[in-house]
Amino acid sequence: MPVSITVATRDWDYLTPLVLGDVTSSRLSVKVDRVATLIPDLGTDPNYDAAEVSFSRYVSAMASGVDTVVGLPCFIMRGFRHRCIITVETSPLERLSDLAGKRIGVTGWRESGNTWTRAALRREGVGVEDAYWFAGRLTSGHPIADRLDGFGRPGRIEAAPGERPMMELLAQGELDAVFTPFMPDGFFGPASGFRQVLRDFRAAERAYFADVGYVPGMHLVAVKAALVRERPWLPQELARLINESQRVWTAKRRKYADTSPWILEELLHAGRDLPAFWNASGLPANRRMIEDFVTELHAQAFWRNRFPPKPCFLSRPDRGPPQPDNAQRRTRRRMP
Repeated sequence: MPVSITVATRDWDYLTPLVLGDVTSSRLSVKVDRVATLIPDLGTDPNYDAAEVSFSRYVSAMASGVDTVVGLPCFIMRGFRHRCIITVETSPLERLSDLAGKRIGVTGWRESGNTWTRAALRREGVGVEDAYWFAGRLTSGHPIADRLDGFGRPGRIEAAPGERPMMELLAQGELDAVFTPFMPDGFFGPASGFRQVLRDFRAAERAYFADVGYVPGMHLVAVKAALVRERPWLPQELARLINESQRVWTAKRRKYADTSPWILEELLHAGRDLPAFWNASGLPANRRMIEDFVTELHAQAFWRNRFPPKPCFLSRPDRGPPQPDNAQRRTRRRMP
């Protein structure tokens, strides 16, 4: 009998073959529980054995000595970030370097995607200290929440005024740009009044990939450490199923491309501009990205001391969860 586990993830389309049973395993039965947002703490949640978790929060938790979950170098959410910086249609901003000294809204300071976007700005000479940052909700339809999460600095990094939606602040000229991975309602219409700062963001993203060799990862898959100790083979099998589901889904998208008028063109670009392994799992395929992200978290003051990225991830599932080095042996805490 296969071992049954429940995994919490967002509603990613490429998990459809796994959800429908088109991708299966004789060792592992996976129930995918689709959630609207990431669960707060996989380590203590009784409903799930594994989950999609924030890259930045996982690495920060590991740096703090958390050992209740084990991350897999299986990045369930990836994406270029140059497209995620928007402004008003009439804005003079055209380059990332133009954002120096500007007022920028972010949907959350600790979010992995916004960390990568700030990294893209740093590559163009605009560091955290070179702009003014406001964290808040994107639109009035989003709930009010603590989006600074300990990173407030009056006059440099603070909450959006009165928790007013950032798209309103942008439209009214109180912000110059906004970071968002998900475009707001109406953005895709012909007269939204908003656009990406980079009009040709695809060219910028291709150049970025040519330089770094990866598509940034925002979320990864994590498994409860107790389950890994009990069944060391399980993480590798779970990653295999997710990868196979994505492979099957990609093949179907190419076959049924008419579900969107010009998606065939996009599929051609992706197939020709990126190598086939751009979304590969495993530590060797993702080592540089992980190292760059750890470096970026340090540069953006997420913590004071750097630590080696390798112990963060289960590179050899047959050997059980990774053990911390001496610098990491401290009081264990739950994942934030």
